[in-house]
Amino acid sequence: MKRKQRIRCPYCGAYATCRPASVVYGRSGKTKNSYLYICSRWPACDSYVGTHKKDRSPLGTPANKELRRKRILAHQSLDALQRQCHMEKWEAYVWLQAKLGLSEKDTHIGMFSEYMCDRTINLCNQALETSRTRAA
Repeated sequence: MKRKQRIRCPYCGAYATCRPASVVYGRSGKTKNSYLYICSRWPACDSYVGTHKKDRSPLGTPANKELRRKRILAHQSLDALQRQCHMEKWEAYVWLQAKLGLSEKDTHIGMFSEYMCDRTINLCNQALETSRTRAA
C-alpha cells in the first residue's frame, strides 16, 4: 500500500485525511472497505475525494458538493457518448483528450474544475446530438 499523501483542501487550505467512507456516508453497503480523503474541517468544509481501492491514492482532487455533482454529470455524459458511439472507455477518453486539448495525464474528470466539467458535458452533448442526427 502506498504511503498516505498530504493533500490540502482547495477551499479552506486545511489538510485532508484518509478516513473510512462511512464517516461521510454512514454505514451503507457501498462504503465497505471504501476510503475518502476528507477535509479535516469536515463537515464545516464539505470537501472530499474518493480513493483507489488498491492503494488508497486519491481519485482526483477534493471537491465540494457542487463540483462533485458536476463531476458525476461529466462522467455520465462521457459514458452516454461511449455507449451511443460504441466506443471502448479508453477511446472515449482519447476523444475527450483531443477535444479539450489536454495531455493524457490531465484528462481525468476527478481532477477537473467546474468549468472543465461544463465543457466536457457540452462537448459530449454536442457529439451525441450529431450522432443522433446522422443516424436519423
